[in-house]
Amino acid sequence: MTQRRTHIPLLSTRRELLARSGGGFGALALSYLLTRDALTSRTADAAPRRGVHRGPHFRPRARSVIWLFMEGGPSHLDIFDPKPALEKLAGQPMPASFGKPITAMGTASNALMGTKRSWKQHGKSGLWVSDWYPHVAKHADDLALIRSCWADGLNHVGSVCQMNTGSILAGRPSLGAWATYGLGSTNENLPAFVVLADDREVVGGSKNWGAGFIPATYQGTLLRGEGTPILDLAPPGGVSQKAQRSKLDYLADLNRRHAAAHRGDSELEARIQSYELAYRMQAAAPEAVDLVGESEPTQALYGLDDPTTRRFGANCLLARRLVERGVLFVQCYCGSGSGWDAHADMEGNHSKWCRASDKPIAGLLADLKARGLLDSTLVIWGGEFGRTPFNEKGSGRDHNPWGFTMWLAGAGVRGGQVIGSTDEIGLRAVERPVHVHDLHATILHLLGMDHLRLTYFHNGRNERATVNAGEVVREALG
Repeated sequence: MTQRRTHIPLLSTRRELLARSGGGFGALALSYLLTRDALTSRTADAAPRRGVHRGPHFRPRARSVIWLFMEGGPSHLDIFDPKPALEKLAGQPMPASFGKPITAMGTASNALMGTKRSWKQHGKSGLWVSDWYPHVAKHADDLALIRSCWADGLNHVGSVCQMNTGSILAGRPSLGAWATYGLGSTNENLPAFVVLADDREVVGGSKNWGAGFIPATYQGTLLRGEGTPILDLAPPGGVSQKAQRSKLDYLADLNRRHAAAHRGDSELEARIQSYELAYRMQAAAPEAVDLVGESEPTQALYGLDDPTTRRFGANCLLARRLVERGVLFVQCYCGSGSGWDAHADMEGNHSKWCRASDKPIAGLLADLKARGLLDSTLVIWGGEFGRTPFNEKGSGRDHNPWGFTMWLAGAGVRGGQVIGSTDEIGLRAVERPVHVHDLHATILHLLGMDHLRLTYFHNGRNERATVNAGEVVREALG
């Protein structure tokens, strides 16, 4: 195909140009922008917005975030929060003194269920970790265990959404989008906010990394760890670099003319920027996801030599490579599609997912530390909620948003400590409760942003990532 033939059919109308170019480079960095009927961004105008502060408010402790999201709800009672009283009460009804929560599956009247795990104290700090996470336990002194987390949702869709966006209802920007909006990117060739999933789709899909009402360009990019990192990233065969650059320039010119007549349309600006980013990514993204060049010891550290750990291990290794290259916010999902959701067969379910995640997470922490990256990278572990102390179907546990465990490690975090606690049976947070908004405020703080000052003017008021709530968990800070 000659350059002349490439251009002639594209010169007729703007609509035809968009349609034809979409197959080659139109659906690149933010591919679903081009296939949705309407974007989630709903900015009313392009005038300067009150309360906006671009860049850190104070010196950041973290330059990057890696969020290890155990989707489905890992059981704190079987991994990080031992409860001797629960073992004594196992098989009995829950005492009335603990109250009866509204449960997702109506299991509040079921008998209490103990754990089959064995527990040991680890590190100089003596943190308790069960035998399901022996590799992570070796990093106990790096972990700030928050045992008193709580959230508002009962089901997976709303709870995953809240852990990502602060609300159980769809439509708000994700935390990664807020961080990208507030700080921008130091990498010109890769997205600032990247999402890595495993074999199944994340519950709720792209709304979990969407931009909501802030400009669409700040949403996350779903990156594939195998094959082409982003679908349709490569140009069609026969199109030269010169021809592609010419098409992109011509398309950008048409888009900007259109944008001049439709100010405040963040969808169009996001498209323009996504085209440009995609063009630069054609070289950078394949190199970033190419794990072949990593040494055999490094691959083994993440468990790439074992089919059980290979998939999540590859995503953890890819996360390290991305933050090395200046990516701001990386989310790694383990158990996409509610894999940790152990309503029955707790032993089988959690044995599988703990084996799949334990070595890769420990490998990530060790590798970041060895490369001097842990001091600048905040690592977060947890799911959308925990599991209840009473049984479901005799061998499983129900959803528990009233009290569960998450942990922080790395940049600016004081490791080797426990923050807060649940009650004696692990049902509710009782000491130093930490809501999702508090967690988000803390993450933003470590990135150098005051969650109350990071705002976006929308529908007549300044919106915040923490929905006008939340406080920094200062006990976690080093």
